[in-house]
Amino acid sequence: QVQLVESGGGLVQAGGSLRLSCAASGSIFRVSAMGWYRQAPGKQRELVATLTSDGTTTYADSVKGRFTISRDNAKNTVYLQMNSLKPEDTAVYYCNADLRTLTMLTYTNYWGQGTQVTVSS
Repeated sequence: QVQLVESGGGLVQAGGSLRLSCAASGSIFRVSAMGWYRQAPGKQRELVATLTSDGTTTYADSVKGRFTISRDNAKNTVYLQMNSLKPEDTAVYYCNADLRTLTMLTYTNYWGQGTQVTVSS
């Protein structure tokens, strides 16, 4: 069984910073891409940033230059450093990972439970 557990969300004023963490645990053989998505009230879930195992990053245009994704492969953990936060960044942030377990020959996509980020103006 695999779990993605996020932490680091909270309430911050506009212009502030937060760092999200997501640790994948369980019977993991290998983790491929990891990333962050977010969903604001009344809106669809959208990509924030992804990071492949070979270091390729993808960012949403709205967060480029403000957010940085990184990972610790030894810990199967992905981070999202969020700087210069804006009220429009308010959302539930979800961790996502493509990984292969010890008993599966193919990669499967997993989601975390989400962590709330609220940016006040």
